[in-house]
Amino acid sequence: MVSVDELLARARAGVRRPGPHETRQAVAGGALLVDIRPAAQRAEEGGIPGALIIERNVLEWRLEPGGAYRIPEATGPDQAVIVVCSEGYASSFAAATLRELGLHRATDLDGGFRAWAAAGLPTTRPAPGHAAEFPDGAST
Repeated sequence: MVSVDELLARARAGVRRPGPHETRQAVAGGALLVDIRPAAQRAEEGGIPGALIIERNVLEWRLEPGGAYRIPEATGPDQAVIVVCSEGYASSFAAATLRELGLHRATDLDGGFRAWAAAGLPTTRPAPGHAAEFPDGAST
């Protein structure tokens, strides 16, 4: 048996995880930014303009190179993919799975959406009635 922390360390081993500003530059250069957070979480926290929304439960089917359920934005194994979750944990596991599928340039945003928002980068507003509060006092 291994712990979740050990699995997370394996998922991140040898992988460059870009921070918010580096992610923004990578997206400007053609990287695909994929937000895997569930709808309720996006409604509460807000989103990243231009991010492709693919919830975690269908991620592999939508991005599998050559897969029958692949979306048009998924161009193949050489495509740079940066996965985003709320804090950068689930996205590390998701990116590791994408690498196993052959997307060797898949990684995730270090710190997730919350790091992006805390860096002052553009976000969409949370849905009415939701106010995202972060531990450091930042909000979207």
